[in-house]
Amino acid sequence: MEYLKTVRRIATSRKGLKLLKLKRSALILEFFSLSKKVANLRSGLQAKLIKGYDGIHSTEMFVGELRLEYESMRIPRIHELSLKSKNIMGVRIPELMSEVSGRAGQEYLLEVPPSINQTIRAFQDVHQIVLDIAESETALRKLLLEIEKTKRRSNAIENVLIPRLQANARYIKFRFDEMERESFTKLKMVKRKMAEREEKDAE
Repeated sequence: MEYLKTVRRIATSRKGLKLLKLKRSALILEFFSLSKKVANLRSGLQAKLIKGYDGIHSTEMFVGELRLEYESMRIPRIHELSLKSKNIMGVRIPELMSEVSGRAGQEYLLEVPPSINQTIRAFQDVHQIVLDIAESETALRKLLLEIEKTKRRSNAIENVLIPRLQANARYIKFRFDEMERESFTKLKMVKRKMAEREEKDAE
């Protein structure tokens, strides 16, 4: 029973090892895919920042510094962030949500000159990109930790648990073989003694 139990544990461990390796491969693919996304977001952030600051300089020339400062004080505030979570390959990733004050914000944008409007929208885009980068980089860190954790678990199963179970199975089988040889030897001795007794009885 112990031998069969050990053999079953070896088979289960091999299946678990295979699943862990598949999971690790999927996590690595997701990690590199997300890395490309972060790189694109960062390059987009730089472009948006340049566009936003260029817009500020252009607007200042059109409407003047005082009007620009006045309008900046009237920009609708961004609501507090709401934090949710999503599941990527069994890893819980935080998801940041933020939105400007809906209708009031839209009405305000309709009131201001187009140059100010474009600048405000550019920095709203910057705000959203910063949130996306923060979310994606947090996801990258969590994925990297999960990849390392999965690697350690698969290494432990492959290099420690399975060899130990195989050694136990070999030892049990070795004991079986020894018991079988002993039984065979005893059986031969019993047969020989029985034969000798039969010969004596015949004499």
